[in-house]
Amino acid sequence: MEKKKISDVKEFWENNPLWTGESNHETGSKEFFEEHRKVYLDECFGGSWDDRFLPKTNDIQVPILDLGCGIGFWTVELGLKGFKQIISADLTSAALKLTERRCKIYNLQSNLFQENAEQLTFKDASFEHVNCQGVIHHTPNTQDAVKEINRVLKPGGSASISVYYKNFFLRSWFIIRPISKVLASIGAKLKGRGREKIFAESSIDEIVRLYDGSDNPIGKSYSKKEFRVLLNDYFVVEEFYLHFFPARALPFKLSKSLHRFMDKYFGFMIFARLIKK
Repeated sequence: MEKKKISDVKEFWENNPLWTGESNHETGSKEFFEEHRKVYLDECFGGSWDDRFLPKTNDIQVPILDLGCGIGFWTVELGLKGFKQIISADLTSAALKLTERRCKIYNLQSNLFQENAEQLTFKDASFEHVNCQGVIHHTPNTQDAVKEINRVLKPGGSASISVYYKNFFLRSWFIIRPISKVLASIGAKLKGRGREKIFAESSIDEIVRLYDGSDNPIGKSYSKKEFRVLLNDYFVVEEFYLHFFPARALPFKLSKSLHRFMDKYFGFMIFARLIKK
């Protein structure tokens, strides 16, 4: 199979920004963004905010980079928490336009830059904190992106980075696949973006790639050990933790307590709190 390039990644996300193809509302409307936030918090993060994503400082003027800002979820959340110096960067102009729109709706200033995470244009030691959630597993040269995050951080600066995680279900897929096929037969699926048959897939690599859309060129997942190896040359890992159990894909409703349990212990994303070495 031909190796995918950053241009392939850019083309896909220009044409398929996050939450488009899933929402019941007009792209870029307040209802669109509010629905997206509700799904993030209620469906994907067990229903509550987690302060471990935030910089560990009371100084709201620290420069923060929201790298791979997508449609502006993290930019707005950081802004609503009071942080004033947020730079939003993304590979695509489509994402930046939606981030700008989202900021306007919530009366927040936007500072937007079109950037390739593998080759950032920011100067060395430009930021106190980098927020990069669910981004570097979509880029061809993930190690280069980690190196760049380290480069643009000030000495002792912090980062919050997440990638898709090879959780219990992915590691055990060859065993539980018959159950997943039954779930698929009774309606388990992800809405839109050509992902309706995701529960019927046999390859975990294909499941990970397909999560963001049938035409998504790159989607990688990591074990905790693999993620640590990716980070070790550049960061001190303060903590790993899990989130992201998309219960909306199931054909039945989980109780809030069960969803929080699955989110905490069986999440499909692994998050790292980091300090620059």
